[in-house]
Amino acid sequence: MTRTVYVNGQYLPEDEAKVSIFDRGFLMADGVYEVTSVIGGKLVDFDGHATRLERSLSELDMGQPLTKDELLEVHRELVRLNEIDEGGVYLQITRGAPADRDFVFPPADTPQTVVLFTQSKPGLSAATPKPISVISIEDQRWGRRDIKTVQLLYPSLGKMMAKAAGADDAWMVEDGFVTEGTSNNAYIVKGRKIITRHLGNEILHGITRAAVLRFAREAQMEVEERNFTIDEAKEADEAFITSATMFVTPVVAIDGEQIGNGEGGGIAARLREIYIEESRKAAV
Repeated sequence: MTRTVYVNGQYLPEDEAKVSIFDRGFLMADGVYEVTSVIGGKLVDFDGHATRLERSLSELDMGQPLTKDELLEVHRELVRLNEIDEGGVYLQITRGAPADRDFVFPPADTPQTVVLFTQSKPGLSAATPKPISVISIEDQRWGRRDIKTVQLLYPSLGKMMAKAAGADDAWMVEDGFVTEGTSNNAYIVKGRKIITRHLGNEILHGITRAAVLRFAREAQMEVEERNFTIDEAKEADEAFITSATMFVTPVVAIDGEQIGNGEGGGIAARLREIYIEESRKAAV
């Protein structure tokens, strides 16, 4: 079935959707994005994604072309039209076009480009996900990783490095400490304490991260937000990642060395259970 997508106010078959070759998202990676998960045909943590989107746009001096309510309506309509039960909705907003290529921003009243599409992912909320392995790589991204921009070349290269090494993903390292995964936040567990990097410009302020840490604290789990090294991770009892597309997923090997029992631990499993249960209740 051909998907219906949204482009600048129109719902179109995906093979009829077009964006200008002069769009700054294409020429300059001048845009931001969000991915909102869908469980049971409903949106997970939409408010959190909408709030982060507004912040990303503001940090890049870009306007908000649609209100939060308008965005919610578009998300829901795409989920309905494409009959998405489990999956996600991808949203991208760029500084727009048409304008000739120039490093200087176009006038503020230049129409922005707004694109949304869905992806179906049956099994997204499976109780027991397939654990992953990761490799460590140097973090060579720009300094403002807290802004969810479409500049994803290095994360893509990182995933390809992992694939070439027979792993599933990569954890990036800067100044000796883990920042995050290529498309997820990174965690270790030692003595039942959950350890993850503190928020700052160095990592994305994950929406799933925020929810999982809140649920962890509500469940009386100990959480420490601080830097940790790859060597420390290799000695951990557990490791896991969080993201809107993988929820809570165990990491069972780093650079070929087994973590814990090599199968994933009880903390990650319990957090995934709580996250999915609570997300189903709150989904819109």
